[in-house]
Amino acid sequence: MRIAVTGGKGGTGKSMVATSLAVELARKSTTMLVDADAECPNDHLLLSIKLKKYSAVKQMIPKWDFKKCIKCGKCASVCKQDAIAFVKGKYPAFVKDICIGCKACIVSCPVNAITESSKEIGTIYTGTNYGVNLVLSELKLGELASGEVVADVRKQAEKINEKIKAKNMLIDSSAGIGCPVIASLAGTDYIVAVTEPTPSALHDLKRVMYLAKHFKIKCGIVINKHDLEQSFCSKIESYARQSKIPIIGRIPYRKDFVDATLKMKPVAEINPEYRKIFAEIIGNIGVA
Repeated sequence: MRIAVTGGKGGTGKSMVATSLAVELARKSTTMLVDADAECPNDHLLLSIKLKKYSAVKQMIPKWDFKKCIKCGKCASVCKQDAIAFVKGKYPAFVKDICIGCKACIVSCPVNAITESSKEIGTIYTGTNYGVNLVLSELKLGELASGEVVADVRKQAEKINEKIKAKNMLIDSSAGIGCPVIASLAGTDYIVAVTEPTPSALHDLKRVMYLAKHFKIKCGIVINKHDLEQSFCSKIESYARQSKIPIIGRIPYRKDFVDATLKMKPVAEINPEYRKIFAEIIGNIGVA
């Protein structure tokens, strides 16, 4: 089963929930956790996992053959990222750090003077602890195409899983609802939307639920810090009822979660009582 853990707003506890669910699932069967928050991966820290480099993520960039180039400037005119600068009578100048690899310049060149090259935009890492097989993505500093890195880590995770044959795979997404999150949700069976009782979290939860509905993926809501602000917790529950989305878990606001982060351990290792909460969430998802 492919389970995506998302929620929209940053800081709601997505990584905590994803790692905790992975540890609980790993007690019974082989489990894989994919950290798809390429811009700020942290699952390895929460699980004290030493990472090994698995592969580099590369992106297409154009390469000019100036023996063929006729200095027409068409490549620059179609570049929506302004990665190609052109002055009449001069060869085009290329800024590779801005390029997103759309290939419009290659298609537009009338003399086929542009071919494909590549640049490294990220890295895929692997590691294991607490029975959890982690596959982690990290965007190279200064690069922009985090969606491509996430898409690649999903592909590499499936490739790795051909060997380890994990029964369940959890995908820990980044915040928001942009390309990296969409790449995280693609091809999943269930979305766990983690929220908290604040106005911004409820606002972003609605946006994520719109995505789930659009892609026709089953979903459930986990309310983290549910006892922190009861009035807004009631608003989340009201929204869930009106939208017919089940609330599959409620996690209290406790210092144990801070201690777990500082000690780089799953919260259930700090206090075994939390196992009941995450086992209940797993049961409500319907994981066999």
